[in-house]
Amino acid sequence: MASALSHPAVPLAIAVAAGSGAVPGRLAAAACVASVLPDIDAIGFGLGIPYDAPLGHRGFTHSLFFAALIALGCAAFAGFLRAPAAVVFGVVFVSAVSHGVLDAMTTGGLGVAFFSPFSNERYFLPWRRIRVSPIGIRPFFSTWGLAVIVSELAWIWAPCAAIAALGVWVRRAAAG
Repeated sequence: MASALSHPAVPLAIAVAAGSGAVPGRLAAAACVASVLPDIDAIGFGLGIPYDAPLGHRGFTHSLFFAALIALGCAAFAGFLRAPAAVVFGVVFVSAVSHGVLDAMTTGGLGVAFFSPFSNERYFLPWRRIRVSPIGIRPFFSTWGLAVIVSELAWIWAPCAAIAALGVWVRRAAAG
């Protein structure tokens, strides 16, 4: 998996690129939560749920269906999030889906069940450059954890920063 530190890069890039008028702070915060929420399945390790089970790690909570459920739930609170329901749905959906996409780009694990609950088949993307993050806090503070951070800076944060900068540039150019 990509680390919990890097999953919010996608919603943060969206928020910066679109600007606070389109993605208010509350929506950006909800999108950041949605981007890390799929890893709630890690509690399954302590409950004895096998990694490759439908409710195991990178299973149902990493699926497109789960992302849609999260997005629908957030869209119900569009007024609180200070954005139209369609915008809330889109931003939260993309943020939640990005979790599985980033995990499918890592160098380890069993793949991502994008189509759960309809199929538990696991997938990786053909381009796998992101170093897989250790599960747990202690292993993260090691040479492995440092290699993950370097990898995520290059393959997640730098592209997201470029997208954010491009969005800012386009908005400024359009404003005249």
